[in-house]
Amino acid sequence: MTFDVRAFRNALGSFPTGVAVITTAASAEHHLGITVNSFTSVSLDPPLVLWCMDKKSDRYHAFTKANSYTVSILGTEHQEVSSRLAKQGSHSLDGIALRHTELGPPALSDALAIFECRAEAVHDAGDHAILIGRVLRFSRLDDGEPLVFFRGKYGSLAQAS
Repeated sequence: MTFDVRAFRNALGSFPTGVAVITTAASAEHHLGITVNSFTSVSLDPPLVLWCMDKKSDRYHAFTKANSYTVSILGTEHQEVSSRLAKQGSHSLDGIALRHTELGPPALSDALAIFECRAEAVHDAGDHAILIGRVLRFSRLDDGEPLVFFRGKYGSLAQAS
């Protein structure tokens, strides 16, 4: 029996996820970003989060070697930014509304939540790497609807009444 990678990926896409943009510094004056849907909490004490990155990404070394990064949780109004930063070679933050952070890498100015992280660990995981960050600071908005990714498409979360 052969393993159908495309069918496996489609089955994984049946699990709806939120969408985040991770930013880091490529240099002192230049920051870059990448869209991920693999963000999750790991631990409350110490405060740890993780996200995964494809080893074939043109941003792989910038993020796996980074000392810090910022996670911005996206709302439904961020679909264009998400699509742009998901593509190879489209990692510039030019034209995106950003806010400065104490740690350095900027956050999306109107993100639903922001986590400033010091890089804690990078683990090999097949064709991806698992990046674990220690959360040093965080904030969140009280309003906004999350951007959701499901079966290869963007959507929104239906709120129960």
